[in-house]
Amino acid sequence: MTRVRQTPVALLLAGSLAAALIAGCGSGSHFKNKARPPVPLELTGVITNRAVSVEPRHFGAGPIVLVISNQTQQTHTVTLEGGPTNVSEQVGPVHPLDTARIQETLRPGTYTVHASSDGLPNAIPPATLIVGPERQSSSGTVLLP
Repeated sequence: MTRVRQTPVALLLAGSLAAALIAGCGSGSHFKNKARPPVPLELTGVITNRAVSVEPRHFGAGPIVLVISNQTQQTHTVTLEGGPTNVSEQVGPVHPLDTARIQETLRPGTYTVHASSDGLPNAIPPATLIVGPERQSSSGTVLLP
């Protein structure tokens, strides 16, 4: 009769059980799986001698990136303002044929984008943005930074 050595099997079983017990131990706090913010929305705008134009004009609340181009012969300062918290973001000077960028998280409300210069503070009509309810979370979106 041959005798089978059970020591290696017993050691392997005991090691696996110990590893499982150690892995099961953790902190007492619970992980909060908060939804990620919506994907930043790219807005494009242009300053002309006739008006400031931004597209899209209607969108849901969340982070935005506004890239605006100055197509006039004057240098301008661009201001995004309004909403329930009276947001006021300013960038400039934006030289002729140059672009500027504003990043902001907007809540539902009405906002305006103004372009002003030293000689003409309010000569160009502003663009109006209507921000609706918050956009969907980006939690299920892949390939995001």
